Amino acid sequence: MPPGGPLTRWGVAVVRGRSMQPTLYDGDRLLVRHGGVPRAGDLVVVRLPDGVVAVKRATFRQRVGDRPGWWVERDNPQVGVDSWSVGAIPDSEVVAVVVTRLWPLRRAPLRDRSL
Repeated sequence: MPPGGPLTRWGVAVVRGRSMQPTLYDGDRLLVRHGGVPRAGDLVVVRLPDGVVAVKRATFRQRVGDRPGWWVERDNPQVGVDSWSVGAIPDSEVVAVVVTRLWPLRRAPLRDRSL
């Protein structure tokens, strides 16, 4: 069965905090795809090592021990936690891929085209 088939689940995530500003702001509502496969530059919902679920930007694939994972970063270098402080996130802890912002509507793109 190809990725994105019937087993893919959709959901809504609510942004908390300032770590993804200026792309995302506290209270933004996001449409997410559970089971989606991220690409470099995508926003993803991840479970950090302390159990906190957060939105971060997937920047590149990396090995985490003997398993593949993602290096994730925040868009706001002044606030928050990312792979610079906790290391790469295993694939099993990538909860969902952000598809689009549902509310509020803004013109800022969610995907970093430079990656």
